[in-house]
Amino acid sequence: MNTISPVNLQKKLWNITTDIDSLKTTEFSKMLNINTSLASLLINRGIDTFDKAKDFFRPELEQLYNPFLMKDMDRAVDRLIQAQNNHEKILIYGDYDVDGTTAVSMFYGFFSNFHSELYYYIPDRYKEGYGVSKIGIDWAASKGITLIITLDCGIKSFEATKYAQAKGIDCILCDHHEPGDTLPEAYAVLDPKRKDCTYPFKELSGCGVGFKFLHAYCLQNKTTLSLLFEQIDLVTISIAADIVPIVDENRIIAFWGLNALNQLKRPGIKALSGISGFKKSLTITDVVFGLSPRINAAGRIGHADSAVKLLLSQSEEEANIWAEKLNTKNALRKDYDATITAEALEMIRSKDNKYSFSTVLFKEDWHKGVIGIVASRCIEHFYRPTIILCESEGKISGSARSVDSFDLYAALCECDDLLEQWGGHAHAAGLTIKSENIKPFKDRFETVVSRKILPHQLVPSIKIDAIIQLDQITEKLYHVISQMAPFGPGNMQPIFLSQRLTDKGSARILKEKHLKMKLSILGSNISFDAIGFGMAHFFDQIVASTSFDVCYQIDFNEFMGKKSIQLLIKDIHFEEQSESFN
Repeated sequence: MNTISPVNLQKKLWNITTDIDSLKTTEFSKMLNINTSLASLLINRGIDTFDKAKDFFRPELEQLYNPFLMKDMDRAVDRLIQAQNNHEKILIYGDYDVDGTTAVSMFYGFFSNFHSELYYYIPDRYKEGYGVSKIGIDWAASKGITLIITLDCGIKSFEATKYAQAKGIDCILCDHHEPGDTLPEAYAVLDPKRKDCTYPFKELSGCGVGFKFLHAYCLQNKTTLSLLFEQIDLVTISIAADIVPIVDENRIIAFWGLNALNQLKRPGIKALSGISGFKKSLTITDVVFGLSPRINAAGRIGHADSAVKLLLSQSEEEANIWAEKLNTKNALRKDYDATITAEALEMIRSKDNKYSFSTVLFKEDWHKGVIGIVASRCIEHFYRPTIILCESEGKISGSARSVDSFDLYAALCECDDLLEQWGGHAHAAGLTIKSENIKPFKDRFETVVSRKILPHQLVPSIKIDAIIQLDQITEKLYHVISQMAPFGPGNMQPIFLSQRLTDKGSARILKEKHLKMKLSILGSNISFDAIGFGMAHFFDQIVASTSFDVCYQIDFNEFMGKKSIQLLIKDIHFEEQSESFN
């Protein structure tokens, strides 16, 4: 049992990467003709040979794994080709989030070139809930469909799979969520996380699993891969939105997918990018915070098929109409988000919840479409595993989010008997529960979390890649770092620490919440513009301090035609915070 107080500390821990073999670093830096700081950065990410560096900086689509290494892939492809040859009606069934809707759009957009009897279906979040629904199967049966391919769902749809089977419908399940001890009795189950699957990479998105299915289809059917690779932009959006690690196969896909996204060949992406206000090349961050929320808003506020219609739009006129609708839904989503988050935070601050190791909140009239976002917002203020519950269509549903390195899935496994239905992975999950079980579940979940969670997991932390001096920052350093993109989980943009810095009297607050200043080495003329978004609360301490330590990312800023290096501040420590190093 933990002995520390679980009250969230706003002060973050700084985890500084430990030093590595200096001789190895020096040799590697000479081999790649880069400085030792960059060499150390790469070695700490497992890139310690020339070949690994070549694959990292110049990923090729030819490096994608053989899809037939995935368990059941041969059965799935054979069944798909059989359905194609027999002119069967096929249904592409996907989840209502970004991963699911991009997966459906990707699969439908590709396979409709080869099969005319193709349909897609997105369940209604409110009427059908997560996973494969009987309503959806009944709809399929009414259309005479004999094969359902699920994308980003199905790994726990035991009853629905049997129900489909009884109606003469085969199911091929494509999922990436954690399976239980047994699998649904489907025709084929494609999930790299199933225990008997030896596929080399376990962290594909749901859309990514569907992509590998089509990859295998192309190989067996001797279909050119170039047509499939035209869908890689959608797989990249799913990778960004679902917060899967951008390493290995995901990195290869994201590297080329971003290139495809920025060509804006797909009318829906062009329209969405324009309405999001992007005027430069899209990054993973832009996808996460610009495109994804608007795609997600379709299923959060209404029916998610509008997102599929956007992504499958053939004309700019059609795409602009759907993009405008999604943008309007996203604005409404923001209003719900702000209101419910405020209510949730007030509930956490109450005496009963403030000192817990976990957060479980229920209010029947909260909007089901935003409770996952609200859970994440609550963690920003009270750093601990969080579950937000609401009532919708007579059922109590919940969205769960975890803190860094705490296995939410394992914790929920110990509460399984109190839940009606649930699924997810280590970082996020969805669930349904009976009203009489809310209190027992809250108590059980708190007990499990308090027993399992470690003290450092209750404090937000920042991983610092290296300690450097400001005089080491050059345009060459920036350009090499920029080639490490796309950045995301597993390959975050490097964060550096510089100590004993000072502000050259320029600190000011922008828009009442951002901190802008010019950072300099104490006693030196070397300085760089720096900005800390949402860090206005540091202003008084900056003005009062002689020196302080700053961790930051190196960025390039362009303003009125002038380009210059700018430091993006991630956190600041003052002398009294020195104990926060780890």
